[in-house]
Amino acid sequence: MMRILVIIAMLLPAFVAQAQQDKLLINEGNILYKDSLFEQAQAKYEEAQLINPERKEAGFNLGNALYRQEKLEEAAPLLEQYAKSATTNLERSKGYHNLGNTLLQKGELEKSVDAFKNALKENPKSEESRYNLAYAQHLLKKQQEQEQKQDQKQDQQENKDEEKKEEENKEEQQQEQEQQQEEKQQDQQEQKEQQQEKEQQQQRKENQISKQKAEQILDALNEEEQAVQQKVKRNKGKGKKITIEKDW
Repeated sequence: MMRILVIIAMLLPAFVAQAQQDKLLINEGNILYKDSLFEQAQAKYEEAQLINPERKEAGFNLGNALYRQEKLEEAAPLLEQYAKSATTNLERSKGYHNLGNTLLQKGELEKSVDAFKNALKENPKSEESRYNLAYAQHLLKKQQEQEQKQDQKQDQQENKDEEKKEEENKEEQQQEQEQQQEEKQQDQQEQKEQQQEKEQQQQRKENQISKQKAEQILDALNEEEQAVQQKVKRNKGKGKKITIEKDW
C-alpha cells in the first residue's frame, strides 16, 4: 500500500504539470484569439488538444478559431462534438449556436435552423440565437421559393421543349407524308408513261403490220395485173379477130 502511495506521489506532479500546461496553452490561445490572431490561436488550441484530448474547451475554441478563418468544413464537426458532449445547458447552447453560424456560412440552411433551435432549447433566453434562427429561416424560405421558381421555370422549359419536339415530329410526319405522296405520284406518272410507251409501241407495231399487209395487197394486185397483161399479149399474138359490136 505504501509503495502505491509513493508511486502516486511521484506521478501526481507530472499530471498537475500536464494539466497546467494544456490550460496555459488554452489561455495563450484565448489571448491570441481576442487579438484576431486566429491562426496562431489555432496552433495553441491544437497543441493543448495533443496534451489532453479530453479537454473539451480546447476543441470548442479550436472550432471557433477555424470558423474565424473560414475553415468551415473543419470547424463544423468540432463544434457539433462539443455541443453534444457538453455537460451544462449553457455550454450546449453555445456549441449549437456557433455550429448554427458555421452551417449558415456553409449554406446548409436547414441544418443551421436545426442548430439554432437546439441552442434556444438549451437556453431559451438567448436573444442572439433567436435572431439568428429567424434570419436562417428567412434565408431558407427565400431559397425554397427560388428553388420552386427554378423548378417551375424548368418545368415550363421542359413543356416548351416537349411541345417543340411534338411540333417537329408533326412536321417530320407531314414532310414524310408529302414525300410519300410525291413518290406515289411519281410512280403513277412513271406507270402512265410506261403504259403510254407500251401503247405507242403497240400502235407502231400495228401500223407496221398494216403497212406490210397493204404492200402485200399491192404486190398481189400488181402480179394479177401483170398476169392479165401477159394473157392479153398472148391472145394478140394468136391473131384472133375480135368483133366489136356497136350499140346503136
